[in-house]
Amino acid sequence: MGGRREIHGFGEVAPDLGRSRPRRRFATVPALMEMLRVQYLLHVDATEAEARAETIAREQTVEVPRSAIADTFVENEILGRVEEVTADPQGGQRAVLAFPAATTAFDPSQLLNVMFGNTSMHSDVECVDVDFPPSLLLSMGGPRFGIGGLRRCVGVREGPLTCTAAKPMGLSPDALADLAATFARAGIDVVKDDHGLADHAFCPFEPRVKACLEALERVADETGHLALYVPNLNGSPDTVFRQLEVAQRLGARAVMASPMLIGLPVFWELCQQRASVPVLAHPAFSGSIRIAPELLFGKLYRLFGADAVIFLHHQSRFPVSEESCRTTAERLTGKWGDIETSLPVPAGGIELDTVADVLGFYGDEAMLLVGGSLQRDPSAVFERSREFVETVHAARTGGEHW
Repeated sequence: MGGRREIHGFGEVAPDLGRSRPRRRFATVPALMEMLRVQYLLHVDATEAEARAETIAREQTVEVPRSAIADTFVENEILGRVEEVTADPQGGQRAVLAFPAATTAFDPSQLLNVMFGNTSMHSDVECVDVDFPPSLLLSMGGPRFGIGGLRRCVGVREGPLTCTAAKPMGLSPDALADLAATFARAGIDVVKDDHGLADHAFCPFEPRVKACLEALERVADETGHLALYVPNLNGSPDTVFRQLEVAQRLGARAVMASPMLIGLPVFWELCQQRASVPVLAHPAFSGSIRIAPELLFGKLYRLFGADAVIFLHHQSRFPVSEESCRTTAERLTGKWGDIETSLPVPAGGIELDTVADVLGFYGDEAMLLVGGSLQRDPSAVFERSREFVETVHAARTGGEHW
């Protein structure tokens, strides 16, 4: 495979790869006048929609009857307002509500609370989109490394990337390391932990990370290809941050977490204040809420700091529409103020024989995650992995390595 690549490590945040910390909170007078605009899909009759939207405007801010608002500041500067209610082409009514940015306290938890706190408990309401004002984009931060920083970490300048997962749960650290080494020898760019791998007694976190990192270093010495190993962080906030410290001390150059499992504000802190390496976001537990996937994966995960976002591809084993996938990928990679882009990672059971179709759908700015399909024949994991790599490499238009 040629000479060994020069790979950029992340002991400290390299100034050309990630933003320095801490990020300044933004609450100037102009910010106090900015509005957070949230779109809700109301599954109610058209005759009820206006009143329902007015109720949401109060529920998400003052949470008292309209008649109880006597303070002019509360009425003029805090109370949410209904801007538009229209029929949705797919059914129901779409309401656009505006909330003063100041109500979010420029805090990730309070932002979610204003967006969809109490209203999330109403079964006839979905949160489908949000327009964030500049003050909230700045205060939440977005990715610290983005697509460019992650590509530098992998060592591939352009074109689609390859990714797979070390699994199944139940294998020992050494067995997972052997599997990761097989993937690396085949040329796969990124080998991540499966999201089901935690700090199990049968496969403890630190021995697993150590074994996998050492295995990929050995493969790099043999072949010149240093695959990026991505440990999964999972547990309480204390556990997640301790695992992060362990992973970085051992030399991990990226990590992964499931924002909905560990909590979105904890994920924000992980990305913005704790990690010195890129962070991948996994979609586990995301189906437990009535927030549109294009909003959750395409905007919120990016806004909170995910450098790459794993989401469900429409040809996977999960029900998701083609349009949802396209919108999510566009939102992750599109221009959004000064927010860095996030790398789309379509997944969910992509089959080896559909890789070319998936590449055609997402183009160069994506990392394909093919997991169980590579292990369908235990005797041919290397060969199937190599086929995956060659299919993706054939789609690269040039300038592969730094």
